[in-house]
Amino acid sequence: MDVRIGVTDHPREIAVKLAGDTDRAAVKAQIEAALAGSADTLWLTDEKGGEVGIPSARIAFAEIGPEGGSPIGFG
Repeated sequence: MDVRIGVTDHPREIAVKLAGDTDRAAVKAQIEAALAGSADTLWLTDEKGGEVGIPSARIAFAEIGPEGGSPIGFG
């Protein structure tokens, strides 16, 4: 699953490819909690096990790609 997050005062989005078995509803809930201020940092784990942290106050938008969506970058 692909997730793109726009960050304020930054010209490019952050793109994270999550593992195929990631629960879409759980990711959406994490993003909603970050936007609501329940969490100071949104942490996502990519398909290789790396972690990406984004300050919640800096999130401009979030986009969750379709299930089994197209790859980001060169395939």
